[in-house]
Amino acid sequence: MLVVEEFHGTQVTQQRVEIVERKGTGHPDQICDCIMDSISVALSQAYLSEFGTILHHNIDKGLLAAGRVEMRFGGGEVIEPMELTIGDRATFSLAGKEIPVHDIAVGAAKAWISRNLRHVDPERHVSYRLKLAPGSQELTDIFARPGAVRGANDTSAAVGYYPLSPTERAVLTLERELNSGRFKTLFPETGEDVKVMGLRNGTELDLTVAMPLLAGRIGSEREYFERKHAVEMEMRDFLERGCRGFERTRVHYNTLDRAGRGLAGVYLSLLGTSAEDADSGQVGRGNRVNGLIPIARAIGTEAAAGKNPMSHVGKIYNVLSHRMAREICKSVAGVRGAYVMLLSRIGDPVDRPQMANAQLVMEPRRTVAEVEAEVREVMQRQLSGIPEFCQALARGDFLVC
Repeated sequence: MLVVEEFHGTQVTQQRVEIVERKGTGHPDQICDCIMDSISVALSQAYLSEFGTILHHNIDKGLLAAGRVEMRFGGGEVIEPMELTIGDRATFSLAGKEIPVHDIAVGAAKAWISRNLRHVDPERHVSYRLKLAPGSQELTDIFARPGAVRGANDTSAAVGYYPLSPTERAVLTLERELNSGRFKTLFPETGEDVKVMGLRNGTELDLTVAMPLLAGRIGSEREYFERKHAVEMEMRDFLERGCRGFERTRVHYNTLDRAGRGLAGVYLSLLGTSAEDADSGQVGRGNRVNGLIPIARAIGTEAAAGKNPMSHVGKIYNVLSHRMAREICKSVAGVRGAYVMLLSRIGDPVDRPQMANAQLVMEPRRTVAEVEAEVREVMQRQLSGIPEFCQALARGDFLVC
């Protein structure tokens, strides 16, 4: 069923208070999401190469248990490595052919760490615990049934929206800048474990940022606060250049710091992530598939990362709902904003949701009735393209973390 209607809530930009969070590349939760999804992509490509089709798997259960380090100004040592637990289900063989699932999973995890965490050695600083087993017979059978489109393996709902609010764009843009190649070249002493929390109160934006400095590059407490000040000034300059639409923008950086307390009063990291010592991570606690945790928006409860891209609507609909909302706003004149909700029924083809609902924010003097046919056409076109869309998910073309 496909329903197009007017959005009757208060738009987030019209609410006095808006809160938006983003966890960056080196945050333990983000690490879990990104690694598990990388494993799903690697497995999907291995299945395609060996069997010509993607087999049942869900690598959406993962835990990064914090390790232990000893730090000092100027360096430190890893005392106990982080431990990454990789779960849940995968296909290990078909028609007498074996797939080295464990090797593929660990290889994908190590490759992601090498690409994204500059100071983490995936061999020495992380240990790997595999808790993968074959799936249930009924869910596995979905992949043996005929047809180009799989049946949904769950009854589940997702919601997406477009466009991002100015607050959301500011939070997303700032974290991406702090973990960009340009910024890390400018400030190589900064780690990847970035968290940005944005609060808009009326027309004022308040941003709280956590990002460690690397112990190996900071020789003293005095040097820490000097470099911290330089980093904070660069953040403010960046926001002044690129963050428009607010009467006032403030940034607060590493606010737990206290001068005069030595190591206890500064945010240092040996490897660039708090998972080295202070904080564990888990799949599903990170960003939604649009890269944000938007407290004032409707958000789904499914963790998209690591789920198989062919039948698990917890991944497919999460990404598709945002793409559908974006396409509606970009291609249908008169639509200023859109929320899209998609609901599956287990066993039904994923291109035929039980409900596809578009709630539209219209421009002044425009009505939903004027655009309903165009919006339906966009949604039907997106649904009919699900086979190609799922293959793109399997290749990792769309970020889900």
